Amino acid sequence: MERIKTGMNITEVLKTVRGTEGYFITNTARDLSQSDFKNRILLHTDLLAAKTRENANYFSLEITGGASVHVDILRKQVDPFLKLELLRERMPNTMFQTLCRGVNLFGYRPYPQNVIRLTVREFAKYVDVWRVFDFMNHIPNMVAVFEEVQKAGKILEPCICFSTGPEHTDAFYVSKVKELLDVTGDEIVLCIKNHGGLGTPTRIGQLVKAIMDQYPDMVIHYHGHNTDGNDIGRITAAVKNGAKIVDAADHAFTGYYGPPPILSVIQDLRGDGFEPAGVDEKAVIETSEVLRSEREHYEYFESQFKGFSPTVQIHKLPGGAMGSSFEQAVKGDFLDKMPEILHEELPKVQIELGNYWSVTPGSQILWTTAVNNVLGGDRYGNPTGDLKNLLLGKYGPFPFYQPPDWIYEKVFGADWRKVLETEGGMDDIEDMDIDKERAALTKRLGSDPTEQQLVIYLQHPNDAAEFYKFEEKFGQVYVLPPSIFLRRGGFKLGQTLKFKDHDGKEHVIEIGPKEKSEDGEWNIYLNVDHHERVYLFKEKQAAGAVQEVQLSREEIADLAKAGDIRAPFNANVSEISVEIGQKVKPGDRLVIVEAMKMQTPIESVVSGTVEKISAELGKPAKPGDKIMKITLDSN
Repeated sequence: MERIKTGMNITEVLKTVRGTEGYFITNTARDLSQSDFKNRILLHTDLLAAKTRENANYFSLEITGGASVHVDILRKQVDPFLKLELLRERMPNTMFQTLCRGVNLFGYRPYPQNVIRLTVREFAKYVDVWRVFDFMNHIPNMVAVFEEVQKAGKILEPCICFSTGPEHTDAFYVSKVKELLDVTGDEIVLCIKNHGGLGTPTRIGQLVKAIMDQYPDMVIHYHGHNTDGNDIGRITAAVKNGAKIVDAADHAFTGYYGPPPILSVIQDLRGDGFEPAGVDEKAVIETSEVLRSEREHYEYFESQFKGFSPTVQIHKLPGGAMGSSFEQAVKGDFLDKMPEILHEELPKVQIELGNYWSVTPGSQILWTTAVNNVLGGDRYGNPTGDLKNLLLGKYGPFPFYQPPDWIYEKVFGADWRKVLETEGGMDDIEDMDIDKERAALTKRLGSDPTEQQLVIYLQHPNDAAEFYKFEEKFGQVYVLPPSIFLRRGGFKLGQTLKFKDHDGKEHVIEIGPKEKSEDGEWNIYLNVDHHERVYLFKEKQAAGAVQEVQLSREEIADLAKAGDIRAPFNANVSEISVEIGQKVKPGDRLVIVEAMKMQTPIESVVSGTVEKISAELGKPAKPGDKIMKITLDSN
C-alpha cells in the first residue's frame, strides 16, 4: 500500500484508506500522557521514541492538543510549537494529529472567532489531522475550526461524542452525522469519540453499523479508553462493523485510563482475520523497548488508584480526567471521599444536568459540581461560574432535556426565571482586539512576541506570559531528561549530575556553591557543561513558620459585607476586573479565580469604591487571602 504521510490532502487519504484491506492505527501518545500520567510525559521522552514511531507507519501520531498545550507551558516548560518543530525533524513522514475542543480550542471556555481562526492557522502549519469535538455535540460550536482546517488543506476529523443512556440511540447519532456532513461536506474522517470507554463491544458495533448502513463510504475512526479493561473488545467490534482507523498506544506506557496497547490490538484483531495496514510491528516493539526505562521517572504522576475501573460505566468520567481528578483529591485532602463522589454523587449530577457528554469542559463542570456538593454538604449551593454558564445555555442548548427547576432556583435564586430570560442563551462573542493583546504581551515580555507566542497567550494569558519570561531567564529546558527535570527531593551542593540528551550527547551539571546577597536572595552557582551559570532564588519560608489562620466560608462572607474581599478557596487569580478608585455596586464582578480548570467570578455584595487590590494576576490565593478592599458608600 501507499504510505499515508504528511502533506497528503483529504482526497488522497480517503482514497488510500478505502482502497486498503484491513485497518489503520493512530498512536495516541498525547491521550496516553493525559490519561495515565497527568500530561507530564516530556518532549525529551517523545524525542527518544520519534525514530521508531516514524518507522512504525501509523495513520497518525496524536502528539498535541487537548490539555497538553496548556500543560506544556504550565508544568513542562516547553513551547508547544517548538515541540512540533523538533518532532517533525525526526518524523518527516508521519501525520501529526491534534485534539481540538471546537470553540474552546485548547482551553476550557469559548473564544472569539478571530482567536479561533488565528490559532488553527498557526497550528495547521504543523498538524495534519484535526480531531474536533464539542462536549454538547453542538455543531455550530465547531464550524470555525472546520472552515479553517479545510482552508489549510488538512484532514478534518469531526467527532460525535458517545455516551450511554436512553437518549443516546443510534438514530440520534446518525442524525448528528447528517448535521456534520451538511456543514463539512463528504470529504471527512468521522470520529466516534468514546472518551470514557463506555458501553459494550456489542453497543459500539451496533453504532458503527448504523452509521455505515446510512453512509457506506464513510471512513470511521474509533477512539476509546481502556478504563474498564474492555476497549480492545470495543475496537474489535468497531473494525468488524466497518471502522477503518482505531486508536491505541505504546505498551510500555499504557496504564488504566488511556488507550489500550497497540500490539494487543493487532494480536486480537489478527485472530479475527484483520491485519493492520502497513504497520511495522518490529518498530512498535522497539518503541516500547526505548520507552520502558523512562517510565520509572513518571511514577509520581500515575494515578493513586491502581487497577482498571469498571465503575466508569456508572460515573462516566473520561480517561483524560481520571488522573487529574485523583491529583486534585490528593492536593485537596479528600481522597477518602472519592468513592462517594464517583459512585454516588457524580452519576446523580450527570442525570440532573441533562446526561450530556462528560468530556472537557463538560467533564470539569460535572466533576467540580459533584466535588462541591459532597465537600460543601449543600448540593448546588456553591456553583462555579462555569456551572452558571452551562445552565444559562452559554455553551449551547441541552441536547435532550434541561435540568429541573429546583437546580436553577438553587443556583440563581428565587428570580431564576427572570435571570434565564434576560441572560440565557449563547453569547455572540465579539472579536478580540488582537493588536491590543499583542501590545499587552509586548509590555509583559519587554519585547515583541512572535505570532506563535501570541496564539498561546490569547488562550492562556497569565500562564503563557509567565512561561515566556521563564524561558527568557532560564533557557529551553526540553533537553533535560525526566530523571533530572522531574527529580524529587532537591539537589545537594557539590553534587554532579550526568545525563544524555535525546540525541545521545552527554552533559554534566555541577551544583556549585551558594551565597546570600545583600537583598536576601541566594546566588546559586552551577557549572553546566563546564560553563558557569548563576541563578537568583528567594529563600523559602522556614518549616514550622507561623501560618495565617484559615477563615471559614461564613467569615469570608461576613468580611465581604464590610468590603474586605477574600479568596473563597484555593485558586489562581485569572482576571482582575476593576481598578483602584473604581466605583462598584452589588453584582459587579471584581475578580475571576480559577480552580480545577473552572472559573468562578467573585462579585461585590456592597456599594463603594475600590481602595486597595491585594490580589496579583496569575498568582495563587489560599482560602481567606486578601483580594481587595472596598470603602463602603456612606448612607
